[in-house]
Amino acid sequence: MPHYDFDFQGYIKRRKGEGEGEDRPGAAYAYPGDLKVLRTLGRVTPVTLSVEATVRLWKNVAKAELLGTAVKVSERQFPDIYQATRRCADKLQIPIPDVYVAPEVGTLNAQTFGTRDDSYIVLNGVLIDHLSPEELAFVIGHECGHIQNDHVVYTTALYYLMYSANLFVRWIVKPAVVALQSWSRRAEITCDRAGLICAGDLDVGVRALVKLALGSKKLADEVNIDEYLAQLAETQQSIGRVAEMFRSHPYLPKRAQALRYFARTHYYLDAISAERTAARAAGDASPRVGRSLNWCDAKCSRLISVFSRQQEEDDLDDGHGGAGGGNQSDDGSGRGEDGDGQTRN
Repeated sequence: MPHYDFDFQGYIKRRKGEGEGEDRPGAAYAYPGDLKVLRTLGRVTPVTLSVEATVRLWKNVAKAELLGTAVKVSERQFPDIYQATRRCADKLQIPIPDVYVAPEVGTLNAQTFGTRDDSYIVLNGVLIDHLSPEELAFVIGHECGHIQNDHVVYTTALYYLMYSANLFVRWIVKPAVVALQSWSRRAEITCDRAGLICAGDLDVGVRALVKLALGSKKLADEVNIDEYLAQLAETQQSIGRVAEMFRSHPYLPKRAQALRYFARTHYYLDAISAERTAARAAGDASPRVGRSLNWCDAKCSRLISVFSRQQEEDDLDDGHGGAGGGNQSDDGSGRGEDGDGQTRN
């Protein structure tokens, strides 16, 4: 039987650079707000204690219970899902993760569970019925983003604290849950970007999010995306927006709008174009078409703020998140300069 490292303190030491393991930095596309909060979680005592307890639970009980009725994806079982996972892993340059199809994992969704060295994706069987192959690639890519960016220990802890702990325990660990939820909302922005890189199509990504929101393929086909995104203004102007503090995911109109911002960046446009990627690798220093990641990150920071009343104005040239947006200088990192020419940190 393989040996898995369930030493959470060792995990924290590695993240701080104190252990023998080499810390894996967040991917270049990652939303900085996610990475900033992630670096602090290991120093928050309620979070540390809660995650330690969850890792012990996972090792002893929870994994066996979850996978007892799940079917592992392989080249012979669900080969289409396996190939989609392989393509996502290749695109993000990570090892192919284990994927399981389970009869039910909470709502219509997918989850990534485990530890840094033993992580895997669980897909709700009903979810697969609702999504096209391209939309499924977006969802799998999103979950691969959690693995690539070292989210898995914390997403596992949050899932079990929210859905498996009894009411008394939930009350005791509420400070940890709120801290994890605050980080999780930012982490979802990062992983939606990973999903979009894997799917390579903005419309596919937004459509997948709408299906997750409605839980119905038929109804999703009747949704007007622009009208759906217009709900964002209503959300931001209402005092009810504060309820988002107690959610692990941003409201879906926010996620869809954040995807539109990312789809305008030269990082994304390069990522989905093999020709452009090859040119960059060969040393092509010509101006890159599209917005900088700094511009996108600033937009997303205002967008996902729970307390901001500011209604985001989509100042994209065509208002629909397509390619273009002018040429901008870049230092090779993808962050580059903002539209006003000022470099953002």
